[in-house]
Amino acid sequence: MITDVQSLLGEKTEALLAFNSPKIPKERLQLPGPDFVDRVLMQSDRNNRVLGNLSWIYNHGRLGGTGYMSILPVDQGIEHSGGASFAKNPDYFDPENIIKLAIEGGCNAVASTFGVLGVMSRKYAHKIPFLVKINHNELLTYPNSFEQILFGNLKQAYDMGAAAVGATIYFGSDDSHREIIEIAQAFAHAHELGLATVLWCYLRNKAFKKDKDYHVSADLTGQANHLGVTIEADIIKQKLAENNGGFLALNTGDSSYGKLDKRMYSDLSSDHPIDLCRYQVANCYMGRVGLINSGGASGDNDFAEAAATAIINKRAGGQGLISGRKAFQRPMAEGVRLLNTIQDVYLDKSITIA
Repeated sequence: MITDVQSLLGEKTEALLAFNSPKIPKERLQLPGPDFVDRVLMQSDRNNRVLGNLSWIYNHGRLGGTGYMSILPVDQGIEHSGGASFAKNPDYFDPENIIKLAIEGGCNAVASTFGVLGVMSRKYAHKIPFLVKINHNELLTYPNSFEQILFGNLKQAYDMGAAAVGATIYFGSDDSHREIIEIAQAFAHAHELGLATVLWCYLRNKAFKKDKDYHVSADLTGQANHLGVTIEADIIKQKLAENNGGFLALNTGDSSYGKLDKRMYSDLSSDHPIDLCRYQVANCYMGRVGLINSGGASGDNDFAEAAATAIINKRAGGQGLISGRKAFQRPMAEGVRLLNTIQDVYLDKSITIA
């Protein structure tokens, strides 16, 4: 299997597979594994029903029983508009095809909206864990406003047989205070109902774009993760870090932003993508809360990019990928193959944690 991965990685092969000098050693982390729920999550205040649903997710699909997960998320019909999301493959306007792709692709769970999952719940809620996204950016106000607002309620998710709920917080946005309070309360209620919680810890502030786009910097995304685990998200979804130094860039001239220690960049991380991702993992309580990275938009090199992202996440100590557009914006058979390519990285025992 390693040969297949190398053919996809090309010139990135040595940089990603041979790296073994991370700034934060793996011995400091709580690493993924078949016993993750019993070894790590069992020590938390999550009740038995939450632990049961987390166990269902961790033990479902091709990666079941490994401690890793592959999730299909399709909420882009709201977040990016239905036409923009499904023009490449209109079959996915039909919610059943979304769920079928997740099942045939061997995913641990399928993540989508109340409408998508609710309209097919009696047929499929017992066949694959449902992850119901409870808030969205509705994207029809003009000019567009980037605020996450609640859709539906937690009892609906519970009644349809969902295993988990998910939400987005735009950390750094003008609306972030409301979103933090609202989702913290929603997650507390979800736990009372026995539902696991997944948080999309995204950044949103035009000031974060300076000489580069610091929405994907390790230090800012890492802090967003740290806020996410503080409100007791059970799994953190984060964009893969592509750079670092967001706090440094925003603390220039007369401006003062947040707090930093320069050892964040020398002792705790480097410019290597696995180190950048490990800093994200470290901010998830040193791996006590699982980090899954997003798969990103579809493009010309989806299979190579998906394999590389999976390797970075796995070798950094993360727990998997949540990849949607690369899978559903192509014929179903190809989408299944894309999801299986991601899963193969986590199944390949020769690809180790750095």
